[in-house]
Amino acid sequence: MDMETLVSWVTSALNLGMDHTWIIQVFVIVLLTTLVSFAVKKVFDKLEQTAKKSNTFWDDLLIGAARKPIRLFIWLNGLLLATDVVRSVSNEPIFDFVDPVRSVTFVLVFAWFMVSFIRKGEEMVQDPNHASKPMDATTASALGKLMRLSVLITSALVVLQSLGFSVSGVLAFGGIGGIAVGFAAKDLLANFFGGLMIYLDQPFRVGDWVRSPDQDIEGTVENIGWRLTRIRTFDKRPIYVPNATFTNITVENPSRMFNRRIYENIGVRYSDAGKVAAIVTDVEAMLREHEAIDQDQLLMVHLNKFAASSIEFFIYTFTKTVVWKEFHEIKQDILLKIIDIVESHDAEFAFPTQTIHMAESESESESESESESEPESGK
Repeated sequence: MDMETLVSWVTSALNLGMDHTWIIQVFVIVLLTTLVSFAVKKVFDKLEQTAKKSNTFWDDLLIGAARKPIRLFIWLNGLLLATDVVRSVSNEPIFDFVDPVRSVTFVLVFAWFMVSFIRKGEEMVQDPNHASKPMDATTASALGKLMRLSVLITSALVVLQSLGFSVSGVLAFGGIGGIAVGFAAKDLLANFFGGLMIYLDQPFRVGDWVRSPDQDIEGTVENIGWRLTRIRTFDKRPIYVPNATFTNITVENPSRMFNRRIYENIGVRYSDAGKVAAIVTDVEAMLREHEAIDQDQLLMVHLNKFAASSIEFFIYTFTKTVVWKEFHEIKQDILLKIIDIVESHDAEFAFPTQTIHMAESESESESESESESEPESGK
């Protein structure tokens, strides 16, 4: 049964005149569009269940990205077809938009599909449950942004071409206008190229702990955009740093350390000078046997100097972990063991002290001399 036969049957059944057949046509088109959209939804549900059983994530990605754009495409074309029916009985100027909309519908829906596909792919390539070799967030974000930007620019040019604009003229105008825009938005462009250098050189990535000795910047990188980089400080405050800033400052990335260093000076009393050699030997032996200390790195325990109120020795070693919390737990354990070693030698830690020697006055010296000579004169 074709469309004309169905419309004629419904018209006769409802006793409508031939002048009102367009109402039935619109109703049938909307009804069929609804049925087709519902059928497509069921098909995608089945495909999604089948895709979950496969070992690859590309089918899940494709189905997830295509579901909504295809249903939107069905509805747009159904509504445009219904609008054509109404336009056949009405010559209102408002219906002139139907042909331009139809010409760009497919381009816009396809662009939506590609952007959704790229965004979902960006998430999946970082997920270890889907990718055998997960991509880091910084690289995935950079590639995703570049691909989405390419899709949007290409789609915009195709839409302009479909609407009758000269793409070559637009590009020529863009080249001339780009010079003016470049001078007017040099800071914006500097930030853009600064972000591009971050993506290419990768001095830090999302999740890294960074700090700058040149500026008061320290925290965890949360997002690297094309204009700004968001850093979360350790007291949970967000810092928004223009990307151009990173081209002019020194950036430290402690997240890429191989080890963490323990460097401490320890002082004992001068009265325990004879025990210092044994204490130093035992402390070094303790560090050599400690499981959290990296024995492949430099390890030193030596007498360092004679301070004002103590004899000092230092410990210089590296932990295997770079995790800040674990490092401090290890450091605490080592310092407590040093306390036990010092106490086991009946020695004590020094603290700032001063000994004052008072000079004797002349009167006191004379009185002492007289007191010593008086017994002799009595004889």
